[in-house]
Parts: sequence; structure tokens; C-alpha cells
Amino acid sequence: MSSSTESKIAMAKTVVSTIGSVAAAAMVVRSVSRDYLPSEFQDYLYFGFRSFINKFSTQLTMVIYEFEGFQENEIYIATELYLAARISPQIHRMKITKHTSEKNITVAMETNEEVTDVYNGVKFKWCLLSNKAPTREYYPNDGMIGTSRSDIRMLELTFHRKHKDLALNEYLPFILNDSKTMKQEVKSVKLFTVDPMMMHSNSPTMWAPVNLDHPSTFATLAMDTDVKEKVMKDLDRFIQRREYYRNVGKAWKRGYLLYGPPGTGKSSLIAAMANYLNFDIYDLELTDIRSNSELRKLLVGTANRSILVVEDIDCSVEFHDREGAEAARSFALQNQGWDYRETPKVTLSGFLNFIDGLWSSCGDERIIIFTTNRKDKLDPALLRPGRMDIHINMSYCTPCGFQLLASNYLGITEHNLFEEIEDLICKVEVTPAEVAEQLLKDGDPDIALSGLIDFFDVKSKENEEVKAKANKEELAKANAKIEDEVALKNNEEKTQIEMNEIHLISSNGFSGGPYPSLRM
Repeated sequence: MSSSTESKIAMAKTVVSTIGSVAAAAMVVRSVSRDYLPSEFQDYLYFGFRSFINKFSTQLTMVIYEFEGFQENEIYIATELYLAARISPQIHRMKITKHTSEKNITVAMETNEEVTDVYNGVKFKWCLLSNKAPTREYYPNDGMIGTSRSDIRMLELTFHRKHKDLALNEYLPFILNDSKTMKQEVKSVKLFTVDPMMMHSNSPTMWAPVNLDHPSTFATLAMDTDVKEKVMKDLDRFIQRREYYRNVGKAWKRGYLLYGPPGTGKSSLIAAMANYLNFDIYDLELTDIRSNSELRKLLVGTANRSILVVEDIDCSVEFHDREGAEAARSFALQNQGWDYRETPKVTLSGFLNFIDGLWSSCGDERIIIFTTNRKDKLDPALLRPGRMDIHINMSYCTPCGFQLLASNYLGITEHNLFEEIEDLICKVEVTPAEVAEQLLKDGDPDIALSGLIDFFDVKSKENEEVKAKANKEELAKANAKIEDEVALKNNEEKTQIEMNEIHLISSNGFSGGPYPSLRM
């Protein structure tokens, strides 16, 4: 063995021996300090040693806590979702959860696990840590006692310090945007309704959610293809125009009016729109709201990327006959001993302010949908562009709609009875709901379609009876109007004659004129 090799081995032994001695000394110092030094002095030594080591480190660590006070940290939540999709196969432990209100299983990092991510060629190392902390009580707005979590979770992001600007200005904003898209894709669509128990409490929200499991989609919706494509294109255009709405100075919202007879698929279209966009639905019942301030609180409590629905608006509030409704309600309340002027109420001006006024800008990417069976009864102020941008006539069933229903319910796209049925559909007014109900009665296409033809005969007679009754009522109204006009004219003529006689008496006095017998 050469002398150079022997010297290298000796040097290696010396290094190893020195490292061992230093390690042993460090263990002894650590043990002694734990047993004999005060905790404050231990912390001082620890932080001093770490500060000394950090002076020679090129790494920078950012700490992202799960909560800031009692508020959730948006960056933590977004990063947790972002990293869940980037967990490598080499990871040893994962956290698996599933809430009863959700459809999918959630995968997340477990404590003390690390994930390495690469962005623009730069490596970022993430580590999930957790510290135990005493449980704290707090008092939210509703007056109930709440408790905080007993552990403080945080994410540590470590990278080379020269990439600090990249991390703050590009990497973290990228995670926020990406997580929003991911959350939208995996979330369950929810239907929110007003909770009467929370209506008059101090709770920050009055909306109660349930999962919307409505299966309606544009593919199964019994509407004309042209109308469906028009709606889908309008929705696609709307959600892609955030900057456009900002540049033109308009709130990022869109209004739809669905009008037509009952059973024409207005609710199904709303569900299809929600499933298409993955937007939650907020169902607003105006008759349950007592004042504009209550309405304001409800609308501010709706989330972005949502659909606000006011069904049967012609029946919800007397917007179409404001003066008459005002007088009638005032008279009714005054008869009960109430001062109507002091009674809160939802007004048309207050409602329009939330749709198209300053309060409409409190939120982004929102859709407002009104439904009505009688469009002509609505106040024109509700219908103008900017409030109801798109008016969709939910018509009676068409041949195109029937073919889709036959495909959905019977699994057929052609039949020898189709032509006869399509001719009847063009002559007899039937709703898609009525056609669907007939097709549900039997799984055999021959029996179901024959039953549908028989139903057209019955429906035709019903429609004729309804029209005859409506014509009779219209005729009766017309006759009554004529009688009222004649009576009014007769009263006016009688009043005029009486006024003329009074005027004649007044001008002649009791000393002359047509009453000579009264002269003294």
C-alpha cells in the first residue's frame, strides 16, 4: 500500500473520530442543558445556534399557518388542495377524508410529510407541520360559545432565497388560481334556501345548504336545440368576460327571465345551468322577507359563482301593480289597528337596487334568474336590459322536444307513430311535463306512444273547454265594462241635468223666473 493511500485513510479516521467526538459532546451538552439549564436559557441557545447556522444557508423558508386568529388562511387552503394533486408515489402517509355532503374522497398531506414541486424550473419543498396548543374559547356573533382547535397546523415552503420574488409574485398566485379551478371541478353543487331559524338572529348567514342532486343537463333537456345552444353560448361567453365587465365598468352578472306556462321546464333549465357551470343555487322566496334591509343581508350573503333564483316573481311581490297593492295593503293593515307607514316591506326600488344598483357590485360572476307564468304582469322596470338581459320563452312541447323525450324515456330515436305525434304536437298545446308523464306510464314504446296519442284527444277537448270558458269570461267582462260605461254616462248626464237646474235656480232667485208663485 502506498504512503499516499495510508495518509488518506489516516485522515479519514481522524475526521470520523472528530465527528464522533463532537457528536458525543453535543449529546452530553444537550442532556446537561435539558436537566440543569432554565427553559428560557435553552431557547436562547437554540435560537442563537439556529441564527448562526442560517447565516451560512442559502435557503429561505416561508411559514403559512392554517388560521390567522379565527379566520381561515386562503393561501393555506389553496395550497392544501394544490399539493393533494401533486403527492408523489414515494410518500408514505396520506390523510383521507370524506364528508357526508360531498361525493368525492379527499386526499391530503399528513403531518411531517414533504412534497417537492417544480415551478418554472425552480424546486419548492413543502412540509406540513403541527404544534399542540391549548384549546381556546371564543364568542362569535351569534352569542354561542365556540372553541378553537387544539393543534396549530402550518405549511413550510423552502426554496433558494434568490427566488423570493418568484415565489411571492408568481408561484403563490399561481397556486391560488389553480386551486380555485380544481375546487370548482370537484365540488358538489348545492341548493341554498333561507333558514327561518337564522332569519332574525345575529348569525352571519341565513342560508342553509343541501346537495343539489337534480340530474337535469342540457343533453336531457326537452327544448329546441337552437334555444339550448343559445343559452350555452351565452353562459360560456359570460364566464370568460371578467376583464371585459371590469373595463366597461359593469358588475359581473347576468340576468335571465324564463317565462311560459307551468310544466314547460323552467326549473329543469335552472338545474341544467347550475350543473353546466357547477354553480350553487340560492332560492329566494320574496314573500318570506319583511324589509329591504333583510333582503340586502340575504343577497350579500350569497357567494360568487352562484345563481340567484326568484321563482314565480309575478306571484311573489306585487311589483306589477305597485299603487293598487300599496293601497290595498295599507287599508288591510289599518283595519287591524296597524300603522302601515311604519311596517317594513320590500319595495320595487329596493329590489332593483340589489339587481342593478350599487349593491349589485358586491360579488362577482353571478347569475340572476326570474321565472314567471305571466310575463305581461311584470313591471317594465324589471324587464329592461341590464336587469333581465336574456328573455327565454319556455314554450309548449315541440317536435324536437318530443324526440328528445322519447329518447330519454323510451330509448328510441324513431318509430312509425312519430310522424302522427309530431303533427298532433303542432296542433295541440301540451307541455313537456305532460308528454313525459305519458311516456312514463309504460316501458313498451308501442303502448306508451299509443297512450300519448289518446292523451292528445283528451287534451284537445280540455284546451277547447278552457278557451271557451276564457272567451265566456272575457265576453262577460266586456259586457260588464260596457254596462259600467253606460251607467257612468247616465250618471254623468243626470248629474249634469241636476247641475243645470241648480244653476238656473241660483241665477233666477226666488223673485222671478220659472217660480212666479214664490214671489211676495
